[in-house]
Amino acid sequence: MINPYLPNTLATHGQSLTAQDAETLSSEAADRVVKVLALRDNSGATPLRALPGLAGELGLRSLHIKDEGFRLGLGSFKALGGAYALMILVQEEASRRLNRAVAVEELLSEEVRSVAESMTFACATDGNHGRSVAQGAQLMGARAVIFVHAGVSEGRIEAIARFGAEMVRVAGNYDDSVAEAARVSAERGWTVLSDTSWPGYEHIPGLVGQGYTAMVREILAELPEPPTHVFLQAGVGGFAAAVAGHLAMVLGDRRPHVTVVDPARAACLYESARQGKLVKVDESQSTIMAMLECYEPSLVAFRILERIADGFMTVDEDVAVEVMRRLANPLPGDPAIVAGESGGAGLAGLLTVLEDTALAATLGIGPAARVLVINTEGATDTALYEQIVGQSPQAVLKENAA
Repeated sequence: MINPYLPNTLATHGQSLTAQDAETLSSEAADRVVKVLALRDNSGATPLRALPGLAGELGLRSLHIKDEGFRLGLGSFKALGGAYALMILVQEEASRRLNRAVAVEELLSEEVRSVAESMTFACATDGNHGRSVAQGAQLMGARAVIFVHAGVSEGRIEAIARFGAEMVRVAGNYDDSVAEAARVSAERGWTVLSDTSWPGYEHIPGLVGQGYTAMVREILAELPEPPTHVFLQAGVGGFAAAVAGHLAMVLGDRRPHVTVVDPARAACLYESARQGKLVKVDESQSTIMAMLECYEPSLVAFRILERIADGFMTVDEDVAVEVMRRLANPLPGDPAIVAGESGGAGLAGLLTVLEDTALAATLGIGPAARVLVINTEGATDTALYEQIVGQSPQAVLKENAA
């Protein structure tokens, strides 16, 4: 059996980010994200919730969870990335066509929207990224074509289509849908707006990750002290790279210990770190953590994480389910939280580490630890959530309000 925790022993660990990645995840870039975010409806900060009851049970000084289930009305942190990248791409194209610098404040002007109307954006998605791209396209007046693989549920497909996007079904898995979106877009002259990157395709995924820095800025503004440990779930790695990278840029030597968490059945970042190169892993088993079911890492994400992440680990299916139920039925003093199947994977990583007392001690996870995890999604498929948790998300939130 492979050890579920892998310390980062790569030669690049601890090195500074490349100049390109440092610029993408800088404070100045985050300033622009905040300006663009302000143009959208429901753009307020998502809740950062303390879990003193669970922290006490686990023997931690503190445990906080950033609840992205409320982000921009879309139910996922990915609301920050796809739509933001689309808006910046429209801004860049408008600047070229109008032969002048177009300001963020002009993005919703008729002049800029007329440029957007001639643009088609395509992406592959497990659900959340596509919903963000579709919402951004609707806001700007652009066309969105979203490619979904066989494992994407009808509920998630309908949630994307509500924003007016054209849906294209693809046989196979997420990686197959990425390849098909790229192939069709090349044929038809569309802009591929992917959250994963490959050789020669880095600028747009970088913009997607840049959008996530808003979340980090909100967290640091609310926490009384920076966290000592962060557990970040990963699919292709863009979310983990953006959060870890921006924390490193802002906090420097005070940055937290970062652990990247993969589903055991789709552990592409773990395996890439183990082999010291980008690796595509076996696709024979699907995972309940559907938003993390990716079998090959993003080039840019791995370039960041091989420098910034301090460890890589895997979590099993049953722990992800346990976390969903724990958050819905909290200890006294803790709020109830609706977490989707992938949303609590970071917390699942923490619980897995704490099962090994020697490992937890080695990582410094004990009475002095201030741990941060992020609930990356709410119940983006309500029927599946109720089936797993035994309550509707509405019932869980009602209990929280009470």
